[in-house]
Amino acid sequence: MIRFPDDWSTEDLFEQLRAFEAPHPRFGRFLEGLADPEVLPDEQAQRRFVELANGHLQLVGAQLRQEGETDGYPQFHLHQLGRGTARRPRNLIFATQGKPDIRFTSALDNDIEIAEQTDKILVYNHPVGKNGLLWSDLLSWWQETRGIEDTETARHTLYDRMQASLPRESAGQKNLFWLYHNLYKGQLPDVPALLPEIWVHWDPKTVRERGERAMQNLRMDFLMLLPGNRRVVLEVDGMQHYTRDGGTVPDSAKYAATMAGDRDLKFRGYEVFRFGHDELRDRERGRLVLIDFFQTLLDRTPDSCP
Repeated sequence: MIRFPDDWSTEDLFEQLRAFEAPHPRFGRFLEGLADPEVLPDEQAQRRFVELANGHLQLVGAQLRQEGETDGYPQFHLHQLGRGTARRPRNLIFATQGKPDIRFTSALDNDIEIAEQTDKILVYNHPVGKNGLLWSDLLSWWQETRGIEDTETARHTLYDRMQASLPRESAGQKNLFWLYHNLYKGQLPDVPALLPEIWVHWDPKTVRERGERAMQNLRMDFLMLLPGNRRVVLEVDGMQHYTRDGGTVPDSAKYAATMAGDRDLKFRGYEVFRFGHDELRDRERGRLVLIDFFQTLLDRTPDSCP
């Protein structure tokens, strides 16, 4: 760059590129151009730049990905991973073994407490940062609130406590939980926490008491909080999602209610992924399904993947 009095400052350049309105299409094209082989005719240099850029882009739910080649060099394009939400969660109520008995200790500040059976419910009340909620964050919270100094002991007790909340009859949910921690066991502190049995809605009245105004899908099977305020919901669908009377009678109304709940979550910025129970009922078959899924979702290869 040749410096003249009327040259753009860095701020002027970013203003022209609409960088302050990212992900504006103009800024996206600028980033794609910096990774283009015509600008960087060196594949290693291209990949170093993409790695550097993606470290920042993932915080706003975007990523440069390779799509084909040009004259033997990789071609990268910008993708939005998920629109995320504008807010960060305040109360993560998870690993529940029953309906929480919640009361506000300060309605003005949205401070809550579990009034009864506190041992049956976990509430993560630390701030969730721009990197989402990592397993290491969850483990630090567990050690602090439980007074466990030994990290290995804390790791095992936290895993066991979350696993105990999974429905006994759902082998698929149990396998998903086990396989995630097995696939990423070599890098667990650096991957997002997988929160089981987490409440997205809460009503002090039962569905029967509330009647037609009752909220559906009160509780999610799993939730992951990723960078860029992305909220990813994982559901394992057994027969109870579309049948009644112990799976003997199809129930289109139950299926419709499930789909309506999904639409509501998506409109609110959640990403919802559903697995059929039969996909995960067998652990080895489930491993193949989840390796591909989590590699795509997290763009990271587990050390223990075959």
